[in-house]
Amino acid sequence: MASEPMNRRDFLQSSALATMGLTAGTSAAKAAGRKSANEKIILGCIGLGGRGSYLAGKFAARRLKVKDCEVAYVCDARQSKRDAAAKSVEKAQGKKPQAVSDFRKILDDKNVDAIINATPDHWHALPVVWGCQAGKHAFVEKPASHSIWEGRKMVEASRKYNKVVQLGTQSRSCEYMRKCIEFIKGGGLGSIHVIKVYNMIKKRSSFKAAKDCDPPKDINWDLWVGPAPMRQYNPDRLRWNWWWDYSGGDIINDGVHQMDLANWVIGSVSPKAVYCAGGKFAVDDPLDAPDTQTVVYEFDKMTMTFELAMWTPYQHKTDWAIRDKEIFPEWRFNSTRVEIYGTKGQMYLGRHGGGWQAFGMDPKNAKQNVETGHAHGVQGNVWHQDNFLKCIRSGERPNSDILDGHLSTTLCNLGNISLRVGCKKLLWDGKAERFTNSDDANKLVKRTYRDPWVIKEQV
Repeated sequence: MASEPMNRRDFLQSSALATMGLTAGTSAAKAAGRKSANEKIILGCIGLGGRGSYLAGKFAARRLKVKDCEVAYVCDARQSKRDAAAKSVEKAQGKKPQAVSDFRKILDDKNVDAIINATPDHWHALPVVWGCQAGKHAFVEKPASHSIWEGRKMVEASRKYNKVVQLGTQSRSCEYMRKCIEFIKGGGLGSIHVIKVYNMIKKRSSFKAAKDCDPPKDINWDLWVGPAPMRQYNPDRLRWNWWWDYSGGDIINDGVHQMDLANWVIGSVSPKAVYCAGGKFAVDDPLDAPDTQTVVYEFDKMTMTFELAMWTPYQHKTDWAIRDKEIFPEWRFNSTRVEIYGTKGQMYLGRHGGGWQAFGMDPKNAKQNVETGHAHGVQGNVWHQDNFLKCIRSGERPNSDILDGHLSTTLCNLGNISLRVGCKKLLWDGKAERFTNSDDANKLVKRTYRDPWVIKEQV
């Protein structure tokens, strides 16, 4: 069962402190077996695709630069990914890691302090839950989980075993967001009644369906599928972001970043109802997830929307830049952003460029805050990695704690569930994390797991 959500005022009072690693109740969050400042934190990296290889390399490079961690394992179901990552990690840290296909070997090693999990989404929850049970902290890429139920189990495991679990939503470690929350908390926008989240203009082209076939020798298909339903191998299934078996489309893939910013602003308050309209209107291919999606969330005295378009060429994503210091700079039209509307003003907020701009009644009095090192770039990632390792040593809750990540991911999953049950308006009980008007929707709150890859009710 979900814990009682904070009211908006209490959340905003604690948000700025959390960003600086000063979360209230820190003493209750002390993690067991934390490392001293002079001891290296031993890591195992699971999932070695583009993001996973990046994280393995960055954490490995720290061994020589600041000597605070070491990558002892790299793990992937694909041999080529393991081999490539092992070489790059050895080059970065001067020591070769062990390359394994089964992450349970990492969990069995008592010398490993934490796992870095950058697997496909359907593999996010289980290594984290089992890792906490094995005494490991975890850094897991966004989204938090594949389903709402398993996201809650990740939170329960983190709390029960006193382990740091950081989600890879790096905006939570950026200075510009601390200033944003302080500005809103100080009443800069007045009372907020409308929030619009945009994840637009990310063109996805159609392709012809491939035929089912035997998996290549490079991949352990059974391990790759893991807790998902077993299907015949098809190379199209490696486009995992777009299959319900493994993920949930771009609302989950990239939209969760923007939803996390909005969730932070409103204080992780659960919606009362959700309605999603959309589908595959423009892209003709075998994938499941929609190319067009609009979600409406109903809160007490507030409405939030999310919009997704994967096919239009009219605008193009660019890093935000204030070129002529105009009052209405081009970056406010960026295609991934959050617009916040209050009784005293409105705000444009985003992570590409790392900034926000607030407008009152007089646009000449616009308040701007744009950070040089933005969340999507190198510095935001480094700050987030720093925070994870720091919290393993201190026992503090991380900036992007799994509870916040779970609630942000839940917003995305709610929209997808409404779509999948026929674009119906669903009533949501945030405390019980159940729908009150649809048995069909409740069947999608938890996935059916494939043995032996099962998260148990009691973690």
